[in-house]
Amino acid sequence: MEVTRVATEVDRRQVLAYRVAAHEFDRAAPGPGALAVLDLGVADVPQGSARLALAARTDGHGLDDPSLAVVWAARGAPHLHRLADVPALARALWPLDDADASARIANPRIAEGARLGLDAFRVAARAMRDVVTEPIGRGEVSTAVSARIPASLTYWCTPCDAQHISGALFQQVGIFSGVRLVPGTSPAVLAPIEGRPDVPKHNAGADSLVSTYLRLLGPATPAEVAKYLGMSPTTLRRAWPDDLAEVRVDGRRAWLPADRLDALRTAPTPRLVRLLPPADPFLQARDRALLVPDKAHQAQVWRILGNPGGLLVDGEIAGVWRARLAGKARLELTVTPFAPLGARVRNAIEAEARRVADARGAGDIRVRFDD
Repeated sequence: MEVTRVATEVDRRQVLAYRVAAHEFDRAAPGPGALAVLDLGVADVPQGSARLALAARTDGHGLDDPSLAVVWAARGAPHLHRLADVPALARALWPLDDADASARIANPRIAEGARLGLDAFRVAARAMRDVVTEPIGRGEVSTAVSARIPASLTYWCTPCDAQHISGALFQQVGIFSGVRLVPGTSPAVLAPIEGRPDVPKHNAGADSLVSTYLRLLGPATPAEVAKYLGMSPTTLRRAWPDDLAEVRVDGRRAWLPADRLDALRTAPTPRLVRLLPPADPFLQARDRALLVPDKAHQAQVWRILGNPGGLLVDGEIAGVWRARLAGKARLELTVTPFAPLGARVRNAIEAEARRVADARGAGDIRVRFDD
């Protein structure tokens, strides 16, 4: 007899409570390396912001953990990951087939080269691996890699006055070539990861990566996960896990790992304040209308250029913030709330601002509320 499964019904507040718990904002993790968000990666955009994401989740110790490194990972963006996880992550991020590979690097400037599909990734990753055998500047790597790959994968760049590899392909193959970014360098310096494996031969583990997204940013839809990973929804369905449960979020269909249903149903109402950096994993969820329902507020949180940080208050994004250095050691942090803030929240923001200053190496902090 066939059993009909009834989807779990939850509302927006339950989802946010679940995500706050999944992101360990309670600072109970023993150290940065133990944080669950590192399973998915912590975006380091702009450079140094990954430290702020860790500071929002830990007691601040070990932010320079040598077992962690920034690599070009999902979508070719710089993410902080555990070095030990990089080989498996590379296999999980490897394109599923030629069509997937071509879609990831689709660009009118290299239309012919994009049709190479997986071969484009293979040749570019091997070239970068061969070039980066010691710390070397990004520009030098680009020049050397461009000379080693088919001309169809390069284009004439007027600002650089040079023929070089497409930027999308260049950064996407970083993790496949076993390359990391050297901290604190601008322009970027690349270095080989010690003991790096060879370029992946095929995809392995994409379904586990999807489950990781859903565990941290679910319940979510295939389209939302695909957008995060830089894949098409059609391609992603081939990596869609079997052990998922359907959830109705205010009537909208979404999915969550089945073993996380109890955590979703019982997530406690959060009561905390955190200052999240612009690309914090919590803000990386692709269901932005759920995270920030007001469209005017969405426009403040996610801008075309220069995103601010997000003010997290009891599970809600309650405003934005920006910080700038005034002199060499003083940080000025401005908070723009979406609604008036009470004394408890303002006091908590002052304490969190001190953590931001410590993470950025500033000795002094001044907080201003732009109401």
